[in-house]
Amino acid sequence: MAYEEIYNRYNALLYIHAYKKLGNREQAQDIVQEVFITLWAKHKELLDIVNMGGFLYTCIYHKILDLITHQDINRKHISQLSTYLRSKNSNTDFLVREKQLTVIIEREIAALPSKMRQIFELSRFKHMSHKEIAEQLDVSEETVKKQVKNALKILRNKLGLFVYLVFLLRF
Repeated sequence: MAYEEIYNRYNALLYIHAYKKLGNREQAQDIVQEVFITLWAKHKELLDIVNMGGFLYTCIYHKILDLITHQDINRKHISQLSTYLRSKNSNTDFLVREKQLTVIIEREIAALPSKMRQIFELSRFKHMSHKEIAEQLDVSEETVKKQVKNALKILRNKLGLFVYLVFLLRF
């Protein structure tokens, strides 16, 4: 009986108070219900409360603070997730572009004259010195040096300066 009387006396007032603070009907109703559920669950511990109205308003106040804190935490998590997803998209975009550049570079290397391509690939991909290439292919070091220089010149002209620099930095 006492619980029902408290509920009837304070329910509407607490709801109006919560609604004014939150501006959201559902949240205000939920908070008021949570306070009354807590009051019911702990009614034996709360027998000595002298100012029930003050106690209930204090409970509403703390519930509102908890809700606002929880909402702030959720906003931060969403912001961090959004930032992470944007960076993943940037990484994905970068990887796609890198793959496209690799295909273009490989196509241009394949278009080099066969001997020049062979020397260039040994130099850039197998990381062999000019001397090692010359010995393996039975040509002079000067020929190897000239073929690598010519291959780089052809690639620079066909790929453009930016792609060429990316290629040099990558290999």
